[in-house]
Amino acid sequence: MVANNGFPVDRGMAFAAQFAGVYLNFSPEDDASRSRKLAAFLPDASDPRMGWDGVGKLAAVAIQPYDIETADAHNAVVSVAFQSGARRLMLSVPIYYSGDDEAKRFVVSGRPAILPAPAPAELPQVAPPETDDAAAAELKPQLEGFFKDYASGDAAGLQRYVAAGKTLPSFGGAFTFAELKKVVVPVGGATREIQAVVVWVVPNGEAQATPNTTDPAAVGARLEQAYRLTVEKQGDKWFVADIRGAGRVVD
Repeated sequence: MVANNGFPVDRGMAFAAQFAGVYLNFSPEDDASRSRKLAAFLPDASDPRMGWDGVGKLAAVAIQPYDIETADAHNAVVSVAFQSGARRLMLSVPIYYSGDDEAKRFVVSGRPAILPAPAPAELPQVAPPETDDAAAAELKPQLEGFFKDYASGDAAGLQRYVAAGKTLPSFGGAFTFAELKKVVVPVGGATREIQAVVVWVVPNGEAQATPNTTDPAAVGARLEQAYRLTVEKQGDKWFVADIRGAGRVVD
């Protein structure tokens, strides 16, 4: 996509992120390999180590393009987010785009710079909604059955909890339902948007869970997840019409 002074923003950010994946990971054992990989991003006759002295180590993960500042149709500085150890950081990468029809190419045009990442945003408090405890009590057993079959992939069982005319995919056994930890049901009519906090058991590779075991390697992880569901009351029972991520859950 060409935008911002005619500079191809998406391609430029992808190029910078790919460069960052090589630049931000080094160790003496990988010196020669890293230099060869960096050559694909650098001008001819550049320092093959790109400013690294050849000792020590750095490891970066979760490398993603974050932002871009374009000067003109050829020059830009891309910010790339990454994680190193417990710290979230940014890498500023100056790049040049040739722009001619026959050679639409990029090159790193200067030294990168590592910068602190922005701190997490302050999350404002929100007022909890007015809840319907009676409807929540009616929904809880239905939702427990729904999530159990949603996890296991029992299509026939799952359909017992799904609204008429609707079908929903399942995890097909990828997880096991452990607990319905919380249900938030706002007041309303026969169709409502509710929130549910569910605890899944995540399989631990090939390890088989053993009752009463104390070996962490043999126990599946427990993971809390939050969902938003559309539920409909048909007759005297509630049924699930849709399920998706909850967004922010009000505690």
